Amino acid sequence: MERVNAWKKYPEGKKRKAVMDFAEGYRQFLSKCKTERECTSFFIEEAEACGFKDLSKIIEKNKKLKAGDKVYLSNRGKGLALFVIGKDPLENGMSILGAHIDSPRMDLKQNPLYEDTEMALLDTHYYGGIKKYQWVTLPLALHGVVAKTDGTLVNVNIGEEPTDPVFGVSDLLIHLAGEQMEKKGAKVVEGEALDVLVGSIPLEAAVKGKNKEETENKKDLVKQNILRILKEKYDMEEEDFLSAEIEVVPAGAARNYGFDESMIMGYGHDDRVCAYPSFKAITEAKNPKKTLACLLVDKEEIGSVGATGMESRFFENTVAELANLTGEYSELVVRRALTNSKALSSDVSAAYDPNYPSVNEKKNTCYFGKGLVFNKYTGSRGKGGSNDASAEYMGELRGMFEKGDIAFQTAELGKVDQGGGGTIAYILGNYSMLVIDSGVGVLNMHAPWEIISKVDLYEAYRGYGSFLKNA
Repeated sequence: MERVNAWKKYPEGKKRKAVMDFAEGYRQFLSKCKTERECTSFFIEEAEACGFKDLSKIIEKNKKLKAGDKVYLSNRGKGLALFVIGKDPLENGMSILGAHIDSPRMDLKQNPLYEDTEMALLDTHYYGGIKKYQWVTLPLALHGVVAKTDGTLVNVNIGEEPTDPVFGVSDLLIHLAGEQMEKKGAKVVEGEALDVLVGSIPLEAAVKGKNKEETENKKDLVKQNILRILKEKYDMEEEDFLSAEIEVVPAGAARNYGFDESMIMGYGHDDRVCAYPSFKAITEAKNPKKTLACLLVDKEEIGSVGATGMESRFFENTVAELANLTGEYSELVVRRALTNSKALSSDVSAAYDPNYPSVNEKKNTCYFGKGLVFNKYTGSRGKGGSNDASAEYMGELRGMFEKGDIAFQTAELGKVDQGGGGTIAYILGNYSMLVIDSGVGVLNMHAPWEIISKVDLYEAYRGYGSFLKNA
């Protein structure tokens, strides 16, 4: 079952331009939004411009919702649920797009700053599944927030502007790396060695008027100088690291990739390449029969746990609020609404890489340029942890997408005994709703710089729009 290359549908001219224009909007988003907080803020601003109202304010005033109303609710600034109220009763179910907006990275520890041999460094703890050796010798940026004791938040974003400094994790020179090169890949760089170099000027040499006598009783003068800079620029004390969430991410913008500019290389395609078209699809939806939902969640890369992960009751509680505001509330209505829903759990899939053909079974893998990917099941070795969608649901989606001339393909995440992975699909499936994994193929998945095909992104956008209209 050979799938046709989707680029053939978009010859040079208006059709090709539509693909490229959509991809450019996504590229700019990906360059700007490198944390779940930044994604949430971006989506809220865009949603409000499209007529969505803050559900928390509607709840506070106990206003009623009616068909056609557009609302959103932030989950502690790290996730977001958007809804377009349909004409049908909520208990008839919803059409749901779900994706995650967290990505693999390094997080600063709570007590990160130290000095060693007159060099200042920040200690990190990596987040999600990464090849640690990929994160050395790269220009890195710091993104996040510092929560002060008075409740104010200080935003941190250093390393993205041309005039900003960047940071990095050093590596051994090849001349001295004999022992290192003998290690297995998982041990070439250890987790505790992912410390970020941030300065090397001692305080006495950095500040006019400071001399040896004034600083001779102070220790760690390079560290003290970094603290001086943090105080001057961010009004931040060392103790403030205790209540900070600062993420270490690759510095720089996402870039067009290839002579033909058919691809995008950037940080965080997993899973913002699904979140962005899902968001765009629901903002463009009009007068739906069923209520539509777009769920953008945190913590997927570490098991979907915690208050902002899919395992929390945030989505279920929000549906209960909708039921109440549409005049339908009962526990049974909420349960029926969830059970009768249909969802696309949108997450990336591993695209076939000609450099590494042995890990995939060619008939059951996804390829660049072949459109949106359906993974009937994910999991690992024997489908462990998988949702495994029903044949009936897959058949319904096939018919929908074929009718809409939307390019799609099916895939597994590698050979049967090779490995695998999971998504939020099984969590939605716990409500007994119909769920299937869908998304976009990615090369270099979980690396600092990942690659996607622009036409696959566009077909995902079209596919999500069709799902919201027809599911």
